[in-house]
Amino acid sequence: MTTRQAPSPEELAALRERYRSERERRVRPDGAAQYRAAEAEFGYFAADPYAGEAVERPPLRDEVDVAVVGGGFGGLLAGARLRQRGVRRVRLVERGGDFGGTWYWNRYPGVHCDVESHVYLPLLDETGHVPEWKYAPGEEIRRHAVRVAERYELYADALFSTSVTSLTWDENADRWLVATDRGDAFLATYVITATGTLTEPKLPGIPGVEEFAGHTFHTSRWDYGYTGGSPEGGMTGLADKRVGIVGTGATGVQVIPKVAEDAAHLYVFQRTPSSVDVRANRRTPPAEVGADRPGWARARRENFLRLVSGEPEENDLVDDRWTASAALLEKLLPSFRRPRERREYEAAYERADAAKMNELRARVTASVEDRELAEALKPWYRYACKRPTFSDTYYAAFNRPHVTLVDTADTHGIERLTRNGVVVGGTTYPVDCLIFATGFSVGASDIHTGRLPVRGRGGADLLEVWRERGPRTLHGFTAHGFPNLIQLGSLQNASSVNFTHVLDEQAVHAAALVAAAEEAGALIEPSRAAEDAWLATLARDAPDHAWFHAECTPGYYNREGRGRPDGPTAYPHGAVAFHALLARWRAERIDEVLVPRRARES
Repeated sequence: MTTRQAPSPEELAALRERYRSERERRVRPDGAAQYRAAEAEFGYFAADPYAGEAVERPPLRDEVDVAVVGGGFGGLLAGARLRQRGVRRVRLVERGGDFGGTWYWNRYPGVHCDVESHVYLPLLDETGHVPEWKYAPGEEIRRHAVRVAERYELYADALFSTSVTSLTWDENADRWLVATDRGDAFLATYVITATGTLTEPKLPGIPGVEEFAGHTFHTSRWDYGYTGGSPEGGMTGLADKRVGIVGTGATGVQVIPKVAEDAAHLYVFQRTPSSVDVRANRRTPPAEVGADRPGWARARRENFLRLVSGEPEENDLVDDRWTASAALLEKLLPSFRRPRERREYEAAYERADAAKMNELRARVTASVEDRELAEALKPWYRYACKRPTFSDTYYAAFNRPHVTLVDTADTHGIERLTRNGVVVGGTTYPVDCLIFATGFSVGASDIHTGRLPVRGRGGADLLEVWRERGPRTLHGFTAHGFPNLIQLGSLQNASSVNFTHVLDEQAVHAAALVAAAEEAGALIEPSRAAEDAWLATLARDAPDHAWFHAECTPGYYNREGRGRPDGPTAYPHGAVAFHALLARWRAERIDEVLVPRRARES
């Protein structure tokens, strides 16, 4: 079958069977439990290697207008949009040593954004910054986070190397008591949680990891003291080292070519190959992206969002592999949203998807010299089953004689570690250094895992309330019984491949809620009826995507093969429609969540 011709029914049937068999090779009975958190005896994997020695300070006992939990782009955008509304005492609390969130932690060799930087980096219009590269390196993104913080004067009250340990509503003061691991106990009229979903390192639960005598670390805490070099490479410390890398997702695809340049030998331990499309990174002069026009960045990111959301758009301003694949979404999404007509839409999608994946598999054949190795690197699943990756150097790395791919699919991952090696299929691969490129615990925000206890009216624990009745919010932001608490994230909200755009829309909404409450002298708290109505909206139009994810290879999209969570988790009509809904609601109905101070609704 060629990469351009539509596959025949017989070819599609064979492809379905291949996808099924490859999936079965990788499904594990323990699902997501195969991973362990970087805490307790493995807490050193999450230690901050960038902050230096902690600066001693006395615990705070003061009061602020808004406490923002998290200093990544979600928290920064909340702070910036609050500043634009005239809010002065805004305190961001961040466990890292500076702003940046994911981009504070991710400094591994080769790190770049995989969404075009001109739409990924927020507040470009407001700060006057134009990214130099189409896909910015991590350090440029981190510096932009600092730029935003400086532009909106967010350093003044910020607390770094500090974790919020509890949020407790003080009913007498109508304030939140914010406690931290540095002994702080300050009051805040409003709390915005922006703890993110890409900050907690995820480790594979490999037997014997505590016995391994070599050096080891997670990519989000890269140890340049051991490797030498910088994100650009030059890791002279690896020149005589046998290095193992566990993981071939978005991080592995970027870091593996860099380590391959410098290590004496590199073993790549792969469970599931990623789909790796062309990146074609290059410098982009400001004139090319229209940066001389007011509002250029907003127009560009709106255009991108519409395309990757499967919405019609006359022009493609970004014109990359994300937007080129938008035609697949235009065929896939109707099969989710119109279950009665699913078969009709699914057939069209399956043909288009097969053509795309055949194109990507053909790229492996053309790039990897060894035929058997090329077959092991080919992705056998549908395009939307895993987040796509992009690289122009990944496959070439496997043509180096000192790079060895170790496929762990048939053993369901690495079997165990010994004192000086990694065991797969009964073979021990000797390594001096083992690097976990296993990503983050996606979706595990501190509130939803219980790491950050939240107690509202009457001492009600948010997580306990949700365990009894399921998550209950209005638009994903606010919850009955928890006044002046605003949550950012994708729960019962919307999402996109360009999540910073979604976060900015959420920050605009959060700032509008605070401004409306201040003007009315009221609290922000939805009624139970408003929550019920929102949950009914989500449930009524909930897309039927269970069939799709049930057939996908295991990964974080489908809870390691267990399928998507039960119950409504996101707005079903996509980010474009959701943002329009929020704008209308703010203009017409925002007073519905404003209640008199000290009022107690039954």
